[in-house]
Amino acid sequence: QVQLVESGGGLVQAGGSLRLSCAASGIIFRFNTMGWYRQAPGKQRELVATITSGGSTNYADSVKGRFTISRDNAKSSVYLQMSSLKPEDTAVYYCNVFPYSQNYWGRGTQVTVSS
Repeated sequence: QVQLVESGGGLVQAGGSLRLSCAASGIIFRFNTMGWYRQAPGKQRELVATITSGGSTNYADSVKGRFTISRDNAKSSVYLQMSSLKPEDTAVYYCNVFPYSQNYWGRGTQVTVSS
């Protein structure tokens, strides 16, 4: 059974930083490209960043230069360092494989950025 457990969200002022973590179990983590996704109120879930098994990364234009995705295969974990946060970054953040599997969504972690 696959489990993806996100943590690290919270309330932060604009310009602040947060570091999200995602612990994976039930998959051969090191072979998978992993992604961070987010869903803002009233909007569709969107892809934020991806990282391949080899460590290559890609980012949505809206977060490029502000967010950094990383992974630790020994811990089966993926991280998202978020800096210079903006109110429009407010959303529930999820990790999943990329492309995502509908069966793998966890509960996510809420990030709220106040202006």
